[in-house]
Amino acid sequence: MIYRWLADLTLVVHLVFIGFVVAGGLLVLRWPRLAWLHLPAAGWGVLIEVAGWFCPLTPLENHFRRATGQAGYAGGFIEHYLTAAIYPAGLTRTVQWGIAAGAVLVNVAAYYVIWRRRRAPNRAAARRPPRQPGPSTGH
Repeated sequence: MIYRWLADLTLVVHLVFIGFVVAGGLLVLRWPRLAWLHLPAAGWGVLIEVAGWFCPLTPLENHFRRATGQAGYAGGFIEHYLTAAIYPAGLTRTVQWGIAAGAVLVNVAAYYVIWRRRRAPNRAAARRPPRQPGPSTGH
């Protein structure tokens, strides 16, 4: 029973991680300090896709599934859970590169917005004339 729960928990963590890799830049728009977690996670996720590796969560989930007497699955997480729904013809290297490019583009766009927001106050301050001391009000 515990192994089934651990396998399901690993599946949920895997899904959340993939969502964070793909769209975490959007969360960083709201919580900028989250970038310290998102950038390494996004780098890892893109590397996994581009290199054609399996995420370590895949064999961990398979281990837990086998411990419960289930078969586990061959291939990676995306191939097993998402390919049939999203890519019926199968996951090819070209599709993996496309997934990686999509994740990069979404996040580059989000980080560009963050960068522009941070630059805007600095540029506005640089254009403002220095404050001149005004007449004393006598207070």
